[in-house]
Amino acid sequence: MYKKILLATDGSEHSKRAAENAITIARCSPKAKIDVVYVVDPDKVKSDVIKNWNSADFENKRRDRMKDVEEMSQKAGVSYEVIILHGEPGPSIVEYANKNDYEIVIIGSRGLNVFQEFVLGSVSHKVAKRANCPVLIVK
Repeated sequence: MYKKILLATDGSEHSKRAAENAITIARCSPKAKIDVVYVVDPDKVKSDVIKNWNSADFENKRRDRMKDVEEMSQKAGVSYEVIILHGEPGPSIVEYANKNDYEIVIIGSRGLNVFQEFVLGSVSHKVAKRANCPVLIVK
């Protein structure tokens, strides 16, 4: 089965379901590891800073989006590492996956910003078209 798994997450419900699938797959191979990738989009950061300029825990909100995935992985006894990337989510995930020779990418079908997906095309669709390995898109 797959041992080198990339899980793209943004804290959405779809990405939590993707995490459940990644953990299930990882548990099939004793030496499997999940790299949990979260992409910080510079355009989104600007608007988040403007909205939360006086919030002391602004950075913690971003980290909290991955908290559930970390807890699920720990509880299941699956090896994982959190990786933060910067850039546009689709291309950043594809570039990272292709450069690091992942065996599979697992991603939710929708993220936190449904309107942007509708207008620009979904991140999962971009990843599925351009990744050099199998991509599991979870509803």
